[in-house]
Amino acid sequence: MKYALFLLFVIITLPAFAQEQTLIGAGDIENGGFGGPVVKVTSINGESAVLVGGRGGWIINHTFDLGGAGYGLVTDVNAKKTDSVHQFIQMGYGGLDLEYIASSNDLIHFSLGLLIGGGSIGFKDENQDIFDNHRTTESFFVLEPSAHANLNVTHFFRIAGGISYRYINGLKSSLSTNADLSGLSAVLTLKFGKF
Repeated sequence: MKYALFLLFVIITLPAFAQEQTLIGAGDIENGGFGGPVVKVTSINGESAVLVGGRGGWIINHTFDLGGAGYGLVTDVNAKKTDSVHQFIQMGYGGLDLEYIASSNDLIHFSLGLLIGGGSIGFKDENQDIFDNHRTTESFFVLEPSAHANLNVTHFFRIAGGISYRYINGLKSSLSTNADLSGLSAVLTLKFGKF
């Protein structure tokens, strides 16, 4: 009798152990997406600077965003002094943009992000045309973690404010260093999409 009860127990519980296990979600995956402009106020070469760009991505199960982002320097930032004419920095960067979103349906919720990518820096003489193709550029690696508070304005529009730290590596320039380009940013993002 004991063996019969044990066999019955094994037969009943076996399907529970045979269920498929997945890394993301149990059952159907809910998909969404977003895109929007981003403004970052930061410091570059010890001067106040503004970066403008955009980011967008695929939102998986309301909790994970996989996308891309890109930013460019829109203010005049002086290069370090040299014997030549006065020069300004021109800089842009972008790459893979990842974000974890906590409690996406709450009116105010938080998210943690990470941008992994690369960029380039160039130097423009004071009287040089911005479209001059003879400028030299140098590339660099960028890693930028971030933290944001998100406000659900409507079903398709959210505002995110937060901070990020831009870590630059691989730059070999006499006019700016990795440390000159690295730094904290205050970030404002407008997100439009299906969340």
